[in-house]
Amino acid sequence: MRAVRVNEFGDSSVISVEDRETPDPGPGEVRIDVEAVGVNFADVMQRRGHYQGGPTPPYTPGMEAAGVIDAVGEGVAREPGERVVAMTGENAYAEYVTANAMALFDVPESMSFAEAAGFPVQFLTAHHCLHEWGGLEADERVLVHAAAGGVGTAAVQLASDYGAEVFGTASTQAKRDLAQRLGCDHTIDYTETDFVEEIDDLTDGAGVDLVLDGIGGETSAKSVETLSHFGRVVAYGAASGTPGEIDTASLLFGNKSVIGFHLGQAMARDPERVYEAVPELSGMLADGELEVVVGQTFDLENAKEAHEALENRETQGKVVLEP
Repeated sequence: MRAVRVNEFGDSSVISVEDRETPDPGPGEVRIDVEAVGVNFADVMQRRGHYQGGPTPPYTPGMEAAGVIDAVGEGVAREPGERVVAMTGENAYAEYVTANAMALFDVPESMSFAEAAGFPVQFLTAHHCLHEWGGLEADERVLVHAAAGGVGTAAVQLASDYGAEVFGTASTQAKRDLAQRLGCDHTIDYTETDFVEEIDDLTDGAGVDLVLDGIGGETSAKSVETLSHFGRVVAYGAASGTPGEIDTASLLFGNKSVIGFHLGQAMARDPERVYEAVPELSGMLADGELEVVVGQTFDLENAKEAHEALENRETQGKVVLEP
């Protein structure tokens, strides 16, 4: 089978496509004939060597894959031919991948495999950042950074459907238009204006109750500035390439909090807590209440270009590889 390999840490030039042995499913596993693979910024961070606990080269990247089961391991109550999407953790950039049967979600006929590949990481992250970790209330205000990105488009929809007032940052008019279409009440061009000042103006100085920060760097400290009293920041990534630094005094006198969320680590330590959101989210997607925004798709051989598009902020929604 063909599989993408990262043989050393570095820029996109370290990505190659090689012939690898097709894996066999072990006990409790299935093998998936892959139709679409979700590309995440975490994949880029891993390739750069900046991802804590990430794989060591050589490795095949990829955390989620959608396709058809073509083989099952011992003890698995699944059948070949079933349409599924899986949280694989790694190895998804390939024509075939094995996955734990407990980490499979059914893909309805109404959903394309590309859409399915954009579901697990994005929607589970957005849901848990908003609700399980963020404690969002229906009448609260929430700021979503990178509102036109993968997690951003999911978070905007979920927060809006829940009844929150949604603020979103995005760098281009097209991205802001997308965020607005998905339910963002206020969009902010962070390249032209200071989002802290914009939030202050838009809320008459009250601030927001919750911020979803996947950016890190200086954005994290500025996000704390946008919070109302008792507000929360949920930090779930560092797309800027540097972790955020928070002055604890800024938290102390405003009774504010910063909470960390990492989907992979949460799944490893308390999978039932993570997976309990799947039936509701799957139902909403199947009923058309939520939309997986697929931005660009690339052939497997063009994984390098997919990473470059993410790094250059040229994408909207989910980036997908198709073997």
